[in-house]
Amino acid sequence: MKKKLWFALSGLILLALGYFLQNLDPYHPLQVISSEASCRMAVDVVEPITGTPQGYAILFHGVAANRRIMSYIAQDLANQNLRVFVPDFPGHGKTPGPFTPARAGDCGEALVRELIERHAIVPQQTILVGHSMGGAIAIRASGKVPVDGVIAISPAPMRTAKLLSKEMVFFPDDPPLAKNTLILNGSEEPAQLRGISQAKVKEAADGSSAYVEIPRATHVSLIFDHEVLTEIRKWNHKLLVTDSETVRATHYPLGGYFSGLIGLILISVPFLSDIVATSGKNLVDDAPALNTTRILRQLVVVSAISVVVLKFWVPLRILGIWQGDYLASFALLEGLGLLALNAQSVKKAWSLTLRTFIASAIGAFLLVLVFGLWFEFGFYEAFLTWPKWARMAPLAVAFFPWLFAEEIFLGAHATMSRVRRVILTLAFRSIGWAALVAALLVLRSGEVLMVLLVLYFVLVSILQRMAIDVVRRETHSPIAAAFFGAILSAGFALAIFPLA
Repeated sequence: MKKKLWFALSGLILLALGYFLQNLDPYHPLQVISSEASCRMAVDVVEPITGTPQGYAILFHGVAANRRIMSYIAQDLANQNLRVFVPDFPGHGKTPGPFTPARAGDCGEALVRELIERHAIVPQQTILVGHSMGGAIAIRASGKVPVDGVIAISPAPMRTAKLLSKEMVFFPDDPPLAKNTLILNGSEEPAQLRGISQAKVKEAADGSSAYVEIPRATHVSLIFDHEVLTEIRKWNHKLLVTDSETVRATHYPLGGYFSGLIGLILISVPFLSDIVATSGKNLVDDAPALNTTRILRQLVVVSAISVVVLKFWVPLRILGIWQGDYLASFALLEGLGLLALNAQSVKKAWSLTLRTFIASAIGAFLLVLVFGLWFEFGFYEAFLTWPKWARMAPLAVAFFPWLFAEEIFLGAHATMSRVRRVILTLAFRSIGWAALVAALLVLRSGEVLMVLLVLYFVLVSILQRMAIDVVRRETHSPIAAAFFGAILSAGFALAIFPLA
């Protein structure tokens, strides 16, 4: 009880600190909805720091993001005395689907035209800014709608290359750069992506475009990088004569977000323990861990078979989750295959009572709600909309076989340390991830987000394993622990992947 109390108190302190830091640099945009012609997108409008705009910026997010995650850049653009418009593309955040990159591009272009028609922006004083897919959309829109300039932060490639198949490219054509286009890439991004950006700038005919590489930056870290703001300010000063020395956006909200996140994780330990405690007191979990070498062989074989099947048939395509349906289908096929190969172990692990099932489900749903609310308050719209909630049950069912197989492989909670369970979980899942990458590079099928989101997957896998172990320790039920993990997996997938 003393240990639980310290966890809870530490978590509450960090959560309070996170809330305080979030409000040091408030981000309170006006929220509007665009017209039917521009896809009824939810748009944040951030007013310039002086109240009177010196110019305008339209900020486009990436494929696994939304308008809220762009708030650091949006705030700094507003501090440069620009009025900033930040839309959620279809299927992202608060904008209903369906999503495809092509539709997002059309909607982004339509929004620029609509703002011009409504006299909300002056095209000769407007900068289009975008990250990843949003950077590619900004480049494409600037070729059709005249604006003063473009800032593309690590734009998604629009041409194939040696290791970049057409399955990895979001758009079918590669338009030339419009005048005054700045492309920013991180030095830690793949050399091939940086090379494509450099080539596009070299191919620009008028010499008004530029390429800048940000040191020690990755694809994701660019949208929170101080040096990126410096380059954006230089470009805006050059085109719009803005003041590049005005007050900068701070990282206080981001620090507050992480402080609160750590606080919630600490609070979750006693919270989960109390919810599921004693629910499995009549169950005995003495399942031994399976032979690791045998497991690894099975994972390699079943993963390979699964991606071959998915080249011809994605069973969960009907769910309409862009690229998330591929991940869920992979988990379903691989999980069923592994369970079939270990049928005897499945029988031994099938220990469950109604009480453990209900307690695990309640704990998982509450975690999805609580963390979703904090992400929403912080910097990422992770609280699920009703169309996404409708997909929760089938997604949880799809992830369950894989997680149940994982619980069987690891054995009872008491058979090994927590650290080893985390390490083995990452090892098991890395084989599946390698198969997904091989599907892209060798089979020319699959989904590129499996590669782009690898850091998300690693972080979520570690946190998920820690939470699942708490449930298994208290319930003594591998099936309840797997069901708990499946709900968490479904919540993560629905927060990250857009609706198709």
